[in-house]
Amino acid sequence: MNIQDATFISSHSSLSKCPPPEKPEFAFIGRSNVGKSSLINMLVGRKSLAKTSVKPGKTQTINHYLINEAWYLVDLPGYGYASVSKGLREGFGKMIEEYILKRETISCLFILIDSRLEPQKIDLSFIQWVGEKEIPICLLLTKSDKLAKNQLQKNKALIEKTLLESWDELPPLIVTSSEKKTGKDEVLGFIEAALKA
Repeated sequence: MNIQDATFISSHSSLSKCPPPEKPEFAFIGRSNVGKSSLINMLVGRKSLAKTSVKPGKTQTINHYLINEAWYLVDLPGYGYASVSKGLREGFGKMIEEYILKRETISCLFILIDSRLEPQKIDLSFIQWVGEKEIPICLLLTKSDKLAKNQLQKNKALIEKTLLESWDELPPLIVTSSEKKTGKDEVLGFIEAALKA
């Protein structure tokens, strides 16, 4: 898939204010500071379509970008903020849950996981929760350029092994790096196949 056009449409903290659910949506979510904005910018070939930040928790709204005038790329707030109050954190949870459970045009939810870390409890519980709700997902391992190849394979295998403790079948998993553009073709190919299906 070739992305020719990526347009910022809206940024809202309430599902009711999001664009009408008339086009397929591919949403991106992960723990704060997992490299989501960088990955989105890499996929669409823009330097600053999604705002990147050193401080975790930059995305605090549901952001819609119209791609090739055919589908929406949705940038969701992260889960598990370190730097916001508990009350706000619960608010993010509510916004995310409402979008995931009520938005009928979600074609796939891409869940980003930091490839440098052992499986994190919050990631696993989020994947489990989404799986139970039967939302189509694809896992993206981020920051793969920060690891030696054998360490990356080891971490990937550990994530798969951990998931298989509660999943009969593994969801699709793509290794990515925003720096090296690793996984770009695979992710866009996945989206293209889903749109055709």
